[in-house]
Amino acid sequence: MENFVVSARKYRPSTFESVIGQEHITNTLKNAIRNNQLAHAFLFCGPRGVGKTTCARILAKTINCLNITESIEACNECDSCKAFNQNASFNIYELDAASNNSVDDIRGLVEQVRYAPQGAKYKIYIIDEVHMLSAAAFNAFLKTLEEPPAYAKFILATTERHKILPTILSRCQVFDFHRIKIESAVIQLQKIIAQEGMTAEPEALHTIAQKADGAMRDALSIFDRIVSFSGNNITYQHVIDNLNILDYEYYFKGVQHMIDKDVPGMLLLFDDVLAKGFDAQHFLAGFAEHLRNLLMCKFPNTHKLLEAPNSITNRFMQQSQQCTQMLMVNALNLLNKCELEYKASKNPRLHVELTLVKLCHLQTIIDVQSGDPDAKKKMIDQLGLAPQPPQTNLKPSPPTPTAIASEPTNKIAPEVPPTEQPTLQPKPIVPIPKAGIANSLQNKLDKIKQQVQQNPSASLAVETTPAIAEVEPETRIALTESSLLPIWNQYLEKLANDGKKSLSVIYKNAGICILNESIIQLTLISQLEKEMVEEDKMAVLPYLRSNLKNADIDFAFLINQQSQPYKAFTAEDRFKAMAEKNPVLEELRQSFGLELE
Repeated sequence: MENFVVSARKYRPSTFESVIGQEHITNTLKNAIRNNQLAHAFLFCGPRGVGKTTCARILAKTINCLNITESIEACNECDSCKAFNQNASFNIYELDAASNNSVDDIRGLVEQVRYAPQGAKYKIYIIDEVHMLSAAAFNAFLKTLEEPPAYAKFILATTERHKILPTILSRCQVFDFHRIKIESAVIQLQKIIAQEGMTAEPEALHTIAQKADGAMRDALSIFDRIVSFSGNNITYQHVIDNLNILDYEYYFKGVQHMIDKDVPGMLLLFDDVLAKGFDAQHFLAGFAEHLRNLLMCKFPNTHKLLEAPNSITNRFMQQSQQCTQMLMVNALNLLNKCELEYKASKNPRLHVELTLVKLCHLQTIIDVQSGDPDAKKKMIDQLGLAPQPPQTNLKPSPPTPTAIASEPTNKIAPEVPPTEQPTLQPKPIVPIPKAGIANSLQNKLDKIKQQVQQNPSASLAVETTPAIAEVEPETRIALTESSLLPIWNQYLEKLANDGKKSLSVIYKNAGICILNESIIQLTLISQLEKEMVEEDKMAVLPYLRSNLKNADIDFAFLINQQSQPYKAFTAEDRFKAMAEKNPVLEELRQSFGLELE
C-alpha cells in the first residue's frame, strides 16, 4: 500500500513564485538576492500556517544554488539543490527551538558556526519557534548573531514576536507575514483539485477557506478531511455536515424573521438549530457574523470586506436593502451582549430566546424612539394595552391606585353628585408621559366599564360624570396646610399599605410648603428622590386633585444642596470627639504612649 502524504506536505511551495499571499516578502527577498544585499539574520513573524518556515527553506535553498535562474529561483539541478531536495544538505541546518531551547543547545550551534560550508557558498541556520529559547540561550546567541562569519546566515521564525528580546530584534531584519486571504486560499485549493482530478462546489471551497481562519496549512488539513468524507466530489452540504457548520439559510431566515417581527418563527428556527445538535453560542456567533456581512453591504467601499461566496453575495446585497443601518448595529450589540453573558447564565436557552425576542421587537422600539406615532400605536397593540370595547355584563373592576374615581372623598369634603347635562363636551386632551401610557389606558378602561354598568344605553364617546376641571370654583377646598395635611397623611398610609415604604419615607422627610392656591413645593435632599417622586406624580396628583376638588394642583421641587451624605467616622475621629468632651483621655494616651490605629 502506497504511503499517503498529506496535502500540506505534498503541495508545499518550493519556489518563491509558488508562495501565496506573501508577495511583499518574496519580492523583497528576491531583490536582495539579485542586488547581493542579503542580511546576515532574518526574523520571520506571523500567525501559524502562513509560510514562515517554507519561505525560510526556499531562501536557504536559493542562496546556496549554484545556478540561480533569471527569475531568482533555484535551478533544482545543481548538487546543492539536489542535496536539499533529498534532505541531505550539510550546509543547511534546521533547529526546533521548542525542544532545543537550553543554553547548551545554542552553545553547540555556535560551535558549528566556526566551520566553513562544504561545497556551497553559505552555511544557513533555520531556527523555528525561536521565542521558546530561554533567556540564557538568547544571551549566549547574541554575540554570534550580531557578528557572524561572512558565510553564516541565520533565519529565525516565530509566531509570538512579543516574546523575543529587543536585543535579538535589533540584530535581525524583521519580516511580518500576513494571514492568507480567503480568495487566495480558494484559488490554491482549486489548483490542487484540478491536479488531483476532483470536482468541488465553489461554496464548499469558500467554507473550507473561511474555517481555516487565514492559515493555508489548516485549509489543506481540512481539505484532506473532507476528501476522506466525500470522495472526489466535494459539495457544500458535505462540508457543513463534516465541519459542524450551520447553513447560510438559517441566518437568512433569522434576519427575515427579525425584519417581519415574527417572534414565533424566530423561536422555532432556534429550536430547529438546537434539534440538529448545534450549540446555542455557535448560533449566536454565526448570526452576528451574518449581520456583520449585511452591514458591510450597506456601503460601497466595504463590499470587499464581505466574507461570503460570490453565489451568496447577491442574497446578502438584497437582504441588506431591507434592513436599516440602525437596526443592524443595535442587533449586533444585542447579540454581542448575549454572547458575553451566555456562560454566566443559569438558563442559557432562555437567555438566547429572550435576545431573539428582543431582536424581533427592535425595529418597533427604534421607530418609537424616533417619534413615529403609528409605531407607538402598533407597540401598544402588540403589548395588549389598547382598550377593548366593554360588554354590558362586565362587573365593576376593582379600584386601582391611579384611578381618580376610586379614591374616598367623603372624609375630606362633601361629594359632588353627578349632574345631568343636555350636551356634554369631551374633555380636553392632556399629554401623558410615556412612562404612564399603560396606567392611563387602564384607568380609562375602568371608567368606561363603570359607565356601562351604571347606564348601558349611554354613549361611549363621552363621560357621564363631570371632569375635575369642570367643578365650580366655589366647590373647591382651599389649599391650606390644614386642608392638605390630612389628605397627605392618608396618601402616605396608602403607600405603606401598598408596599411602597421607601416612597412613603421620602414624602415624610420632604419639606412641604404651599406657594399659592395650586402649587405645593417639596424640598428633597437629592436628585434621586426627585426622580422617584416624579415617577409617582401620576398617582399622587390625581389623589390630591380629586380630594381637594382642584384640578390645577401641581408640584414644585427644591433640592437642598446643603444636605451632605453621612460620613463613616474612623477610630481616630471617634477618639478626638471623645477627647474634646473629656481631656483626661488625651493625657492618658500620652502618658502610656499609645498610638491610634
